[in-house]
Amino acid sequence: MFFIKQELPTNGQIRAKEVQLIGDNGEKLGVLSLRDAIAQAEEKKLDLVLVAPNVNPPVCKIMNYGKYKFEQAKKEKEAKKKQKVAEVKEIRITPNIEEHDFRFKAKNARKFIEDGNKLKITLKFRGREVNNSKLGEDVLNKFIEELSDIAVVEKKPKLEGRNMFIMLSKKA
Repeated sequence: MFFIKQELPTNGQIRAKEVQLIGDNGEKLGVLSLRDAIAQAEEKKLDLVLVAPNVNPPVCKIMNYGKYKFEQAKKEKEAKKKQKVAEVKEIRITPNIEEHDFRFKAKNARKFIEDGNKLKITLKFRGREVNNSKLGEDVLNKFIEELSDIAVVEKKPKLEGRNMFIMLSKKA
């Protein structure tokens, strides 16, 4: 279920002596007492809704509030449908990766990036491999070079503990 982020005060919830009234079809009806404005809304079997509380006098509109809330929820739902959440895919490798494995991982990386996902390539050092971190950096740079036609580097190779990683995203 979707809700409007902020409920608007209606009918008896409005705390003002006088209000600037806007009719149900958008025409300005002038400044009226709150009682008269509520009476006009009830006459049309609609609600009096406070739309601009911070002006003097506050602005109220005659409308079907239930229908208004429904429309807002519908718009919000549509906006959510249209937005694409970029996923972060991860590929894990080691510094002494074989050529065939490299090609296979690069092919998968290319597929992830073309799908619009971000890609994190994590290189894990085992044992004493961490002493020769230049080797790992070379492997990551080889990945960057391999995918340079479709991807741009978001984060350069960075060593954190026993892992080194880079972030790649699709070129704009």
